[in-house]
Amino acid sequence: MSRPVKRSLTLRGHRTSVSLEDEFWQAFREIAQERDLAINELAAEIDEARALDCGLATEMRLYVLRHYRARCA
Repeated sequence: MSRPVKRSLTLRGHRTSVSLEDEFWQAFREIAQERDLAINELAAEIDEARALDCGLATEMRLYVLRHYRARCA
């Protein structure tokens, strides 16, 4: 697995960044494409639903994990 790389996002008009490994970033992009969403739209959706004590990058990783687990179930 690769080292995390800082990626820029715009959530509801505000710039932010997350550090994600290439594998998670690629999976995240694929999920956004499957859902016909822009990357920023999917990230904003995840951001709105996350608990305040969970970082956005962590929540994005968990989202990817849950997505692929659900496909295997």
